[in-house]
Amino acid sequence: MFEQVKLTYGYNALEPVIDALTVETHYSKHHATYTKNFNDFVQKAGLEGKSVEEILAGLDSVSDAAIKNGLKNNGGGFYNHNLYFSTLGPNAGGKPKGKLAAKIDETFGSFDAFKEKISALAVSQFGSGWAWLSVAKDGSLVLSQSLNQDNPISLGTGNKPIFCIDVWEHAYYLKYKNLRADYVKALFDIVNWDAVEKLYEQA
Repeated sequence: MFEQVKLTYGYNALEPVIDALTVETHYSKHHATYTKNFNDFVQKAGLEGKSVEEILAGLDSVSDAAIKNGLKNNGGGFYNHNLYFSTLGPNAGGKPKGKLAAKIDETFGSFDAFKEKISALAVSQFGSGWAWLSVAKDGSLVLSQSLNQDNPISLGTGNKPIFCIDVWEHAYYLKYKNLRADYVKALFDIVNWDAVEKLYEQA
């Protein structure tokens, strides 16, 4: 059984960037539903024992179109939200340190340039979706965006996500209404770069 990542902070801990009601609804309703539905589709597909990464990367091997679509949407929702919630936190923000900071500077020129590029992807994503920072197989850093609950794994890129920005309206609309750019800008004040660094080292 797949389980939601356990929050290491309270629902109100990300204020004033994200309000408590948004975090509670996002985590205990949206994310919980994706997790339940994903487990149901995994069982229907007979894929118990596989990791979420294996399932998302192997969607083409699922012959039933409805089950494949259910795995993609709910598995993506499960995976994407696990990453999103685990890389945010109170008393966070600032800049990454160590090897990740050096790689960001090498790839994008500076941390500010990286923020500008990934923010532009998040803000320009039409409709619901995500912006991603991933590690490619050769160790390089890659930015991308995706629709709905797609991610670099389900899209078959071979890249490993280490940070994401959720731009579904339920992630920000209660506080920011239609001002997505304001939410994206504020989100960097609660990014847990230590957590992102660990994912970078693992990748």
